[in-house]
Amino acid sequence: METASAAETKDVAAAIAGLARPGDLLLLLGDLGAGKTAFTQGLGNALGVTQPITSPTFTLAQQYEGTDMRVHHLDVYRLEQLDEVSDLGLPELLDDDAVVVIEWGDAIVPMLPNNYLEIRITFGDGDDDRVLVLEPVGSGWSARRSALETAIAELSSPPSTQPGDAGDAQC
Repeated sequence: METASAAETKDVAAAIAGLARPGDLLLLLGDLGAGKTAFTQGLGNALGVTQPITSPTFTLAQQYEGTDMRVHHLDVYRLEQLDEVSDLGLPELLDDDAVVVIEWGDAIVPMLPNNYLEIRITFGDGDDDRVLVLEPVGSGWSARRSALETAIAELSSPPSTQPGDAGDAQC
């Protein structure tokens, strides 16, 4: 899926938030400035977070209370060794009736449960263009693949003028 602005990236996150369940894990992958924090802002806003969501690069972890669900936002970019992940208390965060979002999550995959949604964000052709690739890993998000594809397709589709028109989308 392609987006042409930070607002559109946030819209994708909001669509995914509609499918999120307590205990879900989202891994955000992509270069610096690709839109990982913008994605988290869209997700958090859709879950009822009203406070500003900022990158946790220097604090490693932030917690946001939403009206629908709590959001734990982690950034593991600065971790130097995998064993530092245990200091983050990830098992407790996943059991906290919250959704956990980890920026740079690919760096710690061996330490994670095998049940998450991987969201890879890369730069597109234009300055604000992004390409998002969603990959369910494990049973939780794989069971929601169809709903995920439908939610993304609804964002991708131009307004329909004919009943039953649908756009194409990929997860």
